[in-house]
Amino acid sequence: SALSFQVLLKSDAPTGDVLLDETLRHIKATESAETVQTWIELLTGETWNPFKLQYQLRNVRERLAKALVEKGILTTEKQNFLLFDMTTHPVSNAGEKQRLVKKLQESVLERWVNDPHRMDRRTLALLVLAHASDVLENVLASLADDKYDVAMNRTKDLLDMDPELEAAKAQGTEMIWAVLAAFNK
Repeated sequence: SALSFQVLLKSDAPTGDVLLDETLRHIKATESAETVQTWIELLTGETWNPFKLQYQLRNVRERLAKALVEKGILTTEKQNFLLFDMTTHPVSNAGEKQRLVKKLQESVLERWVNDPHRMDRRTLALLVLAHASDVLENVLASLADDKYDVAMNRTKDLLDMDPELEAAKAQGTEMIWAVLAAFNK
């Protein structure tokens, strides 16, 4: 099943991204191949398996936010919530956010391919991650009602597909379907 797909490292060539390179080192260091589900739990810090703690990424959210601040996408602010201060990271580059929103909207409207296996892999991955992050509806919310309905129906049809069947048919997108299966679990 897609949930039990094991992650096998094809290349440990550095990507230039600190978190991705650290992830590659962890995958390379594992004694036995782990499943997609296990890696999601490890890399998001959602597992407390004492035998696997060395493979967890530390402070993932903070480090991702810091990287986006360094790229000028987010900014850092202190906000007071009742009795304590909390660091938040509002969007500082609205243009970059809008570019990404427009890209996703166009991918399910103007550039829609009614076959996920002919779809651009990055776009498919982005749709799956937007769905898993519970932001897909927000991405489509600014569309006119008729376009919103078309976009929501298309994404629902795509995301309701059986990841097991699609992964079996996939060529190069097995990991994306396994991630969808993990988030649908």
